[in-house]
Amino acid sequence: MTLRPLILAGLMAATLAGCATQPSNPRDPLEPMNRAVYRFNDAADRAVAKPVAKAYHSVTPLPVRIAVNNFFDNLRDVYSAVSNTLRADPERALNDTMRVAMNSTFGLFGLIDIATPAGLKDNKNTLGDTFASWGWKQSNYLVLPLMGPSTVRDGTGFGIVAAMTPERNLYHSPAAANVATGLNLVSKREQLLGLEEVLDNAALDPYAYTRDAYLQVRDKSLGIAPPKNEDDDLSIDAIMGTTPPEPGKADASAPRAKAALPDASAAK
Repeated sequence: MTLRPLILAGLMAATLAGCATQPSNPRDPLEPMNRAVYRFNDAADRAVAKPVAKAYHSVTPLPVRIAVNNFFDNLRDVYSAVSNTLRADPERALNDTMRVAMNSTFGLFGLIDIATPAGLKDNKNTLGDTFASWGWKQSNYLVLPLMGPSTVRDGTGFGIVAAMTPERNLYHSPAAANVATGLNLVSKREQLLGLEEVLDNAALDPYAYTRDAYLQVRDKSLGIAPPKNEDDDLSIDAIMGTTPPEPGKADASAPRAKAALPDASAAK
């Protein structure tokens, strides 16, 4: 398994940023391409990823699944420490470094999360967060092949990290690194089992619902105020004159998100 196609897709998305017209969301100028990638991801998920994740859930005991997730979560703390260093946030960078040191030693190479019960905060940050702290606040929506919802900013950060793939040096061979990458993806997908049914039942258009909710939650995580909506200036008369939705039908787009969706970037 290689991540190069994902990197190329991200670069293609940035190149084609001006090709789409009349998006349903102003932050989704690539909507036609994003919808095509979304359909590909959905088909691949239903045909391969979801069945594999369900089998993994069925045959793997819960303690083992937790240990696998802890191992890869410990690697994400390494990236977070680098990100917080680049953001000139020494307190969080030190916290992340201490988490890695504690979990890698007393936690048996990260299989057991010792750091969180010890009081070290889980401050996961990515290169996308670093770009946001440097001034790249608002960013257009981007659906990454196989990885799902993202933004051009976060996708760029993911592509840079994927191209470097420093963690692959931990494994003895490329084959072992590929197996580890696949196991990481399966572990992430297993944690999201059931989400597709929620989306299918929550909206007429799961793509738009996922996009709007993701952007709201991502902006909130970065402390970015939502852009002013033209509907905010509507008078009471204008509101009363609008046509209400048909009974029994859900809105296609997400309401203001009050709870975060599970993170699909890990590709932060």
